[in-house]
Amino acid sequence: MQNENIKCIIIDDELDIRERLESLLNKIDGIEILSKEGIPEEAVEKVIELKPDIVFLDIEMPRMNGLDMVSKIRKRYFYPTFIFVTAYNQYAIKAIKKEAFDFLLKPVDIEELSQTIERYKEKRSKNIQSINNPRFDCLSGREKEVLELLFRRLTSNEIAKTLFISKTTVDTHRRNILEKTGVKSTLELLSLK
Repeated sequence: MQNENIKCIIIDDELDIRERLESLLNKIDGIEILSKEGIPEEAVEKVIELKPDIVFLDIEMPRMNGLDMVSKIRKRYFYPTFIFVTAYNQYAIKAIKKEAFDFLLKPVDIEELSQTIERYKEKRSKNIQSINNPRFDCLSGREKEVLELLFRRLTSNEIAKTLFISKTTVDTHRRNILEKTGVKSTLELLSLK
């Protein structure tokens, strides 16, 4: 997984902003843009369908703001990394409370964007290494398999299909992982380094 491209979706209601961000991301090695979306409701479905690693997300959009989109996506048990992109820095506190990975002000600067991607790569590398971290020694072999797939951002249904077990069994493993590791939620688990 470490050598895989970082899969991204760009969500912004302004076409020129989407195209600028795409242009900047194309200058960074190892980035794959899966989709650019301008309609929030459609964007939520695209994120669930395409399973990106990172969602670049505008906060201020018509009908549904970016913060609400994060909640809708997480309610469907998918936890990509969210990087908010906005012209309004007053949203920084709200973005942090939503546990966004980063917050970029428009117009996005290539240097700042590159630094954010590098930090994401470091975090992803630590997450992969953490599967073998002694803190997870208490987990069974099957629980470690489920944990690795959780770190890859798979849903319970996708994990069940991958491991040829029922979703109920996956959910049981997930509960056991949370209990054994002493964390309160999958989101907290995914933020462990």
